[in-house]
Amino acid sequence: MKLKLFLLAFFIGIFIHAQNSLQLINTKKAVIPFQFINNLIFIPVNINGVNLTFLLDTGVSETILFSLENKELTLSNIEKMKFSGLGGSLSIDGLKSDRNIGRIGESIVNTSMSLYIIIDEEFNISPHVGIPVNGVIGYHFFKDHPIAIDYATKKITVYENTEPLKRKLRKFKEFPITIEKDKPYLYAGVEMTSEKRDSKLLIDLGNSDAIWLFPTLIKDFVYNRPNIEDFLGRGFNGDIYGKRSRIHNFYLGDFKFEKPLTAMPDEYSIQHVNLVENRKGSVGGEIMRRFTVIFDYPNKKLYLRKNKFFDDPFHFNMSGLDFRQDGLEWKQDKINIQTQKNIGVVNEAYKDSFQYKFSLKPMFSIAGVRKESPAYEAGLRKDDKIISINGQKTSDMSLEKIVELMKSDEGRTITMIIQRKDQELTFRFTLEDPIPYQE
Repeated sequence: MKLKLFLLAFFIGIFIHAQNSLQLINTKKAVIPFQFINNLIFIPVNINGVNLTFLLDTGVSETILFSLENKELTLSNIEKMKFSGLGGSLSIDGLKSDRNIGRIGESIVNTSMSLYIIIDEEFNISPHVGIPVNGVIGYHFFKDHPIAIDYATKKITVYENTEPLKRKLRKFKEFPITIEKDKPYLYAGVEMTSEKRDSKLLIDLGNSDAIWLFPTLIKDFVYNRPNIEDFLGRGFNGDIYGKRSRIHNFYLGDFKFEKPLTAMPDEYSIQHVNLVENRKGSVGGEIMRRFTVIFDYPNKKLYLRKNKFFDDPFHFNMSGLDFRQDGLEWKQDKINIQTQKNIGVVNEAYKDSFQYKFSLKPMFSIAGVRKESPAYEAGLRKDDKIISINGQKTSDMSLEKIVELMKSDEGRTITMIIQRKDQELTFRFTLEDPIPYQE
């Protein structure tokens, strides 16, 4: 990470922070295309003239920078601070920078953007997403304008106000939300087995799962069976562990989801989180992607309309493997060249030579293996480098494609060729859902 930091008076930062708002310039709405990977939204953000990619996350209150991927960025007005969030550790060191200029597209500008900078270079989600990710943007993206997210077209529309939305909103279901500690909350129906309970949940676009529940905060909580111990994700303070299972039903108003996957972090992973009153968990990207969503923070409203993904099944990574992308390397590709050869008076085309080109290709390895999973029982282990899956070179695949393959069909055979130290090994296993819902 290359940062040029200039220390200015701290009192200036306090005043500027209050002005930390997005503005629409010469337009009443602006459209932002986004990348959608593993139920997460990534948008282009330009900070002080440098083009970056940020995760869009309603679960964070501030704009956070953690990686620059060898880009150089000048920041000013710096102070030291600490971060706290999901994960086992108490806090991590960081910096705060005010008075930055942020741009999203040509029409959205923040002339007083505050940034919170994580200086630990090991905190980097890019290897687990498959694209360079530089930071996270949350509350300050949503707080001043209605924001429509169309998962089907992969476009976000920022509106100046709700006036142009009035006719459109007739086709949406309206939900009241609260904005607490700069994050949105709603009440949803959680039906573990037979009893439906209204539960206060964070709307968390930075969480790729369907639902998270906090067992220690729910009276008389009993884990559904079967369930598994699993790695659930990464927070600011480290890795998050807990259980995964399925619940009977989940409700957002009249919208009903049957047997959704549910993650339940352990008490250790949430011990340092400053939770709002009565919160029981989160609803994440796997649920929200099934709607066209309109957030209206100024009026404390959420609007939902079913999209084409609404009835998709809730698939699980049945391999037990967590993957990471280990950067890029130059690979040699052989290209057949067709030439002509005269045979009598007939020109006959045939392939008799090759051309080689070099291109940058991704490298993948195993970031973790769930114990007792099919891959673990087959012998795969953390840090194994993956050469091919089912006969296809992983250098020709994306991280998203690899994960989707592991969610594909129960009973499917997976053959992986890996490199472990100086050995090339072959492993086979069968995909098996370890947590099918049982009545």
